[in-house]
Amino acid sequence: MHLTAVAPIGVFDSGIGGLSVLQALQAELPHERFVYLADSAHAPYGERGDAFVAERTHAIADYLVRQHQIKALVVACNTATAAAIHEARQRYPQMPVVGIEPALKPAVAHSQTQRIGVIGTHGTLGSAKFAQLLASVQGQAEFVIQPCKGLAHAIEGSTTHVPTTAMADTEVYRLCAQYTQAMGRFGTAPGQIDTLVLGCTHYVFAADDLRHILGPDVTLLSTGEPVARQTRRLLEAAHLLAPAPAPAPATANATATDQVRTQLLTSGPLAALQAAAQRWLQLPAEQCAQACALI
Repeated sequence: MHLTAVAPIGVFDSGIGGLSVLQALQAELPHERFVYLADSAHAPYGERGDAFVAERTHAIADYLVRQHQIKALVVACNTATAAAIHEARQRYPQMPVVGIEPALKPAVAHSQTQRIGVIGTHGTLGSAKFAQLLASVQGQAEFVIQPCKGLAHAIEGSTTHVPTTAMADTEVYRLCAQYTQAMGRFGTAPGQIDTLVLGCTHYVFAADDLRHILGPDVTLLSTGEPVARQTRRLLEAAHLLAPAPAPAPATANATATDQVRTQLLTSGPLAALQAAAQRWLQLPAEQCAQACALI
C-alpha cells in the first residue's frame, strides 16, 4: 500500500463518542484532512463481545483504506483498541495505527489524594489490555473502577434532541449520578477521589453533568489530546505530515473551505451524526453522509 502525505487520516468509533478525539486531532493537526466513521448501527461496542468488536474494527479499517485511501488510522474507541489494535497493526504494518486507552498514568501524576476513579464500558474495563494497564500502575495509587452500563448509549441518544427538562432530569445525568455515587466520596480531602478518568470517548460529552455532580475540585481526565500528540509523532516519523497550505487571501469563505477538510460518515441513522456534528463540532449537516458501501 502506498501512503501519501496529502491523504486523509481515518478515525472511527462505535458512535459519536470519538468526535471528542476528532476535536483534539483537528486542534493538533490543523492542516490534515480527516474521515470520521461512526459505526452507530452496531453501537455500543462496550456491551458486545471481543470477537464482534474485532470483526467490526477490521471491516471499518478495510473500508477506510479501500474507499478513502487513508494514510493513518486512529481507533478512537477504548473497547475497539482493547479488542483489536494489535491485529489492525499487523494487517497494515506500513500505516500508523493509533489506539486509545484510559488515562491511568496521567491520573497518577496528577492526583494529590492518590485515590483515582475510572469509569468505562464493561468491554473496556473487563479487557486483558486494561488489566495490563492497571497492573502497570499498581502500588502508585488506589483505583476505584466502575463499569457504566448504558451510559454511552444514553449519550448517543441525547444528540438527537434538545433537552426540554433540567439537566438533573436527563437519563445521562441520572446514570452519571448513579455510577459516581457507587464509587464513594469525591473531593480533595484525604481518602477522597480527586481525579476521574473518563475511560470511554463518549463520556467527554457528559463532562458538564459530571462536573455538576462532583464539583469543581475533581479533575476529569480524557485521552483526546495525548492521542492527537501521538498521531502527530507517528506521522512526523513516517514523513506523512500534510504540508501547510499556501497563504490565501482572507475571504468570507475561508472557514467553509477549511471545514470541508473533515468528512463524517455513519453506518447508522444519519440524523444522529448530523446533530452531534452540529452540537459538538459546529460542522454543517452537509458534511455528514451514510457509509453505504460499508457492510
